[in-house]
Amino acid sequence: MLGSDLLEALFGREVTVLGRSDLDVTDRDAVFAAVEGHDVVINAAAYTAVDAAETDEEAALAVNGTAAGILGEATASSGARLVQVSTDYVFDGSATSPYSESTPPAPVSAYGRTKAEGERLAREANPDGTYVVRTAWLYGRHGGNFAKTMLRLAATHDTVSVVADQVGQPTWTMDLAEQIVRLVDADAPAGVYHGTSSGRASWYDFARAVFENAGLDPERVTPTDSSSFVRPAPRPAFSVLGHDAWAAAGLEPLRPWDAALSDAAAKGVFSSDDDASSGR
Repeated sequence: MLGSDLLEALFGREVTVLGRSDLDVTDRDAVFAAVEGHDVVINAAAYTAVDAAETDEEAALAVNGTAAGILGEATASSGARLVQVSTDYVFDGSATSPYSESTPPAPVSAYGRTKAEGERLAREANPDGTYVVRTAWLYGRHGGNFAKTMLRLAATHDTVSVVADQVGQPTWTMDLAEQIVRLVDADAPAGVYHGTSSGRASWYDFARAVFENAGLDPERVTPTDSSSFVRPAPRPAFSVLGHDAWAAAGLEPLRPWDAALSDAAAKGVFSSDDDASSGR
């Protein structure tokens, strides 16, 4: 989702696109060769199978942790800046107010641990040139995501049960991609930024909004709690992130999540034929 929208946000600029088949981000020599000659590297690659990581943490760490460190070393060596995309899973989800950018990570899942390690290694290797951009609850035109899953279920089910006890910030990948470009263009200070929409919502709220924007009856969405959907990896109950770093850098944070969702729906984001399987 994000990689594809980054291409659109960077349209008209000189960009090198390296997919999974083009570059093994765990191969140090290959990474150093790929980074050479570039001013900015945006790392949108990740091991994102949250549940699978619980029993495959070594593989997740290689991609989410070790590779980020290699990218940090390569960009530091060449004088480039690095944007390392991270996640709300670096926090334990026990907070009751938005997590600030300075809150120490406290992950409770294998995925969260590997992403937190990637943050640490990237910043340690290139402290003056690394932007860590944490995001969460992504949806967009490309690939599978929660919003597409809701619409797929709406076509085959009279009602859909969605958890109401997990709270976060639904974020459109195009909004995030454009924000990352603004961050780089502004030559903002290195550090941690939270790339999530403003406001907050539960998955239940998000699902109802998806139905409404699709012209469907939101009453078809019914609330339930997390105990109804037990999964191998624990999910943060509270994933609301604060946005103070944007103001400090002279940039506006992302707009409210519901305004972005309405815009995305109006632009036909969910009419894509891409795979509609669930994912984050």
